[in-house]
Amino acid sequence: MAQKIPTRLYLSEDEIPKYWYNLRADMKEKPEPMLHPGTLQPATAADLEPVFCKEPVKQELDDTTQLIPIPDGIQEFYKAYRPAPLVRAYFLEKALGTPAEIYYKFEGTNTSGSHKLNSAAAQAFYAKEEGLTSLTTETGAGQWGTAMAMACAYYGLDLIVYMVKVSSEQKPNRKILIETYGANLIPSPSNTTESGRKILANDPNTGGSLGCAISEAIETSIKTDKCRYVLGSVLNHVLLHQSVIGQEAKVALDKYGIKPDIIIGCAGGGSNLGGLIAPFMGDKIAGKSNTRFIAVEPASCPSFTRGRFAYDFGDTAKTTPLMKMYTLGNGFIPSANHAGGLRYHGMNSTLSKLYKDGYLEARSAIQTDVFDAAVKFMKIEGILPAPESSHAIKAAMDEAMECKKTGEKKVILFGLTGTGYFDLSAYQAYNNKTMTDYIPNDEDLAKGFATLPDIPQNK
Repeated sequence: MAQKIPTRLYLSEDEIPKYWYNLRADMKEKPEPMLHPGTLQPATAADLEPVFCKEPVKQELDDTTQLIPIPDGIQEFYKAYRPAPLVRAYFLEKALGTPAEIYYKFEGTNTSGSHKLNSAAAQAFYAKEEGLTSLTTETGAGQWGTAMAMACAYYGLDLIVYMVKVSSEQKPNRKILIETYGANLIPSPSNTTESGRKILANDPNTGGSLGCAISEAIETSIKTDKCRYVLGSVLNHVLLHQSVIGQEAKVALDKYGIKPDIIIGCAGGGSNLGGLIAPFMGDKIAGKSNTRFIAVEPASCPSFTRGRFAYDFGDTAKTTPLMKMYTLGNGFIPSANHAGGLRYHGMNSTLSKLYKDGYLEARSAIQTDVFDAAVKFMKIEGILPAPESSHAIKAAMDEAMECKKTGEKKVILFGLTGTGYFDLSAYQAYNNKTMTDYIPNDEDLAKGFATLPDIPQNK
């Protein structure tokens, strides 16, 4: 008789990863390098260190080291909430009537409610080791801002969080939580920075974007002594830190001889998706598996599915290095959808390269369909998912129903990146049927593409 797979595939504390896995080291073709916007030459550590902490910069530029040790001071922090559970969704399988096996890696067991704490802890630790006294950052839905507030409180650092204005209005309780940890939250764009004032002068009624918030956070960090900027997604060192997600999932599945056929993650800047798929993608690149990888993004901000593969700035004020990625243009302002963490104009360079080379699939989903899936999942599995995570839930359900049609028994793994308890206004809009679906037209996208840098690399 086949071994019964438990509902929750827990790991022991000793099985928390001791190394981060650097997928770039195993890629046959590396992502394109960051470019200095002035010289258009590959960015160096000296270019990046005035903005970012030194050790994350070293990790960002490292395309060759496969395993990077996790310092003891970060491992100790991880033990407060890791390992995170891997769950077999028996109830969901039964409700869908599918022959598929469905698993989800649940990252919402900490106070921030998401996977973001994995990189927040690392970046705060390195800042403290470097002798810094404060950090700045941006946040969309609020998970990253909360995670950084938690990490800074633990390691003894001051923090300023610029939160996308529309998200701060949708989720006022995020401000309370972040400030309870001792950080300062400012809705963005604001009048506290030159870049914020410029954006407001151009559009006083803007709801803001992650690109706007990044501009303000970077400007503040540069003007503040012993301060650096930290980013919660997009950059490769963030994906590196998030590789603990995929490593734990792989160890848990390997215990039962389970090989996933399909792995699904929501995609905004790419941190959770990259972290979840990393070790599995390494196997695929090495020819050891035929796993399909699916990125799911909102139709209102379709970086993969309708964006261009080009060098672009990471922020609206054009202060960052240039990154080769799928992008809608740094000036693209997405509609005020409720998945605030997926409202970024571009995508991580590693994931962009994997998508360009055919290792990764992508699809978009409209908001009401995503919430249909979220509510169904909540009623069946008992967890209220974040709107971001619900994009992956919808795709997992779609793939499971396809298995029902074909009779194939596939193994589906998706990332449940966080909880939706700060997103109740979104669920209220869904319940009241006031939720809308906005999909940018070609004219909207053209405005964003017009802000792409006019450089030889983009010709």
